[in-house]
Amino acid sequence: MVITPEPAAGVEAWWITSPQEETDRVLLYFHGGGWVFGWMGFYDSFVARLAQAAKARAIGVDYRLAPEHPYPAALEDCLGAYRFLMDRGTPPGKIVLIGDSAGGNLTLATLLALKGAGLPLPAAGVCLCAVTDLAAERSASAPNVKKDVVLDPPSMGFFHDSYLAGRDPHDPLISPIYGDLAGLPPLLIQAGGDEILLEDSQRLAAKAAQAGVDATLHVYPGMWHVWQVFAPYLPEARQAVEEIGLFIQSRT
Repeated sequence: MVITPEPAAGVEAWWITSPQEETDRVLLYFHGGGWVFGWMGFYDSFVARLAQAAKARAIGVDYRLAPEHPYPAALEDCLGAYRFLMDRGTPPGKIVLIGDSAGGNLTLATLLALKGAGLPLPAAGVCLCAVTDLAAERSASAPNVKKDVVLDPPSMGFFHDSYLAGRDPHDPLISPIYGDLAGLPPLLIQAGGDEILLEDSQRLAAKAAQAGVDATLHVYPGMWHVWQVFAPYLPEARQAVEEIGLFIQSRT
């Protein structure tokens, strides 16, 4: 794994490469953390593993964080990173957007924003345990609240409030489930069977299919929120990474 820092449209970012890369295929990774926590090196090895599975280069974007920088700062930075790749001559058909949790939200929001602006869309999007609806009630009685070992309703409320800063959670660029998904590129949607956000992924897959999008949903039984990052330890996480790699190769 080789990590090379390079600002992307003024945003701190890192190129992450592996020996298996094919230089014309690029993963644009948007990290999770509730729009509040940054990259902090946590994602280096995980994104490197994804790049290896996809035989690609990856670039990770450390977008601006809430509450100091609420919506639309993070989305603007993600859009800027995509334009950065295009300005460098990377064909959109060789770019895949991918993100986990809040980063999965930004993956979808970026796709919707690009479509709305009439810009070329990437080859595909990968949503790992994505937050798709910030207007949804996350109560203590919600499904999987007692099973998910990572997320809980109070934490999610803090993350959402920090990012929204009083804005309408029904805005499609904040909650992509309310957007017009027609015309989006193929989507791979992964979710854990025991995570609070399972319904977000299920609703996304159903709405994408209704809109004619080539959307694949894979729910991994017994898995919690963003279990994929535990690939060094969990066979289910390694399976998820392999699935992502094959999906990306097949779409680029």
